[in-house]
Amino acid sequence: MSAADGETEEQEQEQEQEQVVNPWEVAAKGGGKIDYDKLIDKFGCQRLDKSLIDRVHRLTSRPPHVFLRRGVFFAHRDFNEILDAYERGEKFYLYTGRGPSSEALHLGHLVPFMFTKYLQDAFKVPLVIQLTDDEKCMWKNLSVEESKRLARENAKDIIACGFDISKTFIFSDFNYVGGAFYENMVRIDKCVTYNKVVGIFGFTGEDNIGKISFPAVQAAPSFTSSFPHLFSGKENLRCLIPCAIDQDPYFRMTRDVAPRIGYHKPALIESSFFPALQGETGKMSASDPNSAIYLTDSGKDIKNKINKYAFSGGQDSIENHRRLGANLEIDIPIKYLGFFLEDDAELEHIRREYGAGRMLTGEVKKRLIEVLTNLVERHRRARAAVTEEMVDAFMAVRPLPNMFN
Repeated sequence: MSAADGETEEQEQEQEQEQVVNPWEVAAKGGGKIDYDKLIDKFGCQRLDKSLIDRVHRLTSRPPHVFLRRGVFFAHRDFNEILDAYERGEKFYLYTGRGPSSEALHLGHLVPFMFTKYLQDAFKVPLVIQLTDDEKCMWKNLSVEESKRLARENAKDIIACGFDISKTFIFSDFNYVGGAFYENMVRIDKCVTYNKVVGIFGFTGEDNIGKISFPAVQAAPSFTSSFPHLFSGKENLRCLIPCAIDQDPYFRMTRDVAPRIGYHKPALIESSFFPALQGETGKMSASDPNSAIYLTDSGKDIKNKINKYAFSGGQDSIENHRRLGANLEIDIPIKYLGFFLEDDAELEHIRREYGAGRMLTGEVKKRLIEVLTNLVERHRRARAAVTEEMVDAFMAVRPLPNMFN
């Protein structure tokens, strides 16, 4: 091996150590920010460019979602092929999910479901939502019974996002896995060696065997034949998966396996991470309720958390702020408004005025408190209207005869 080869390997190892992004851990070296360009290079996905966003606008006759316009969903795998097929008159289905590890969801958990609802409405396509209660039972050391209970509680929050029951099937792994779904799991398992799954997910000899076999459970919904009650006779239907980019390892494995077992590779559209209140270097944690805004927070809670904990890019005095302006790159209120303030013109006005020092931190936080309080209260009202019977209806194994109407 030449010295140059050795240097290249060392550089790659250093890059590996700079940031860790997988389904269970997201961390940058020294508590820094995630470098999404490096992540795209490492994972081998593509940047979501303006031409694709413009195509979505043209094909759906709807303005692109705020998460598309502002780069929240920023990367993809074969999304262009989904749009090509749609333009030819071919339909597809959506697949997303949630690992139910807690009763209260925070705003970051809401992001993929808000975007998936937009995709369902814009393209008028069916959706399957997987609740991985088995995964959380293994990773979080929850009992089977508690995992199943949390799955139903989380289903209520998901239903409250407004999904169309005539186009949506929600299932929990403990209740649904079997039959054709399990057959696909076995087909996937046979194609993935132990060394391969360790290489992708970093499992060790200390991990239980359930973890090692779990990736096939999350892969199986990518294939229509896992849902014979929905897609019998529609085996050529493509799958589009909206998710955060930390889920990419699951679907790199799935895409590698798909052609070997006779299926289309699933396409992905992937989002960046929702930052903690303490800053992009912080991590939202269930053990620290002040790191996030929860969907159960009262208006008073939201006001207190934003005023007290939301990291500001403003200066240390009004005089300096007027002179220097705010650092928008590190300001969490600005980043949160970028997710949830619908009005592009208002957001640009706030960014311009705040960045120039003409608007103060307190004014920006006041507007964010209004936006988030309205969002959380609206969600809380919708969730309160979700009954146990509605959960049963969404989770019933049934055909969806109007799923493409």
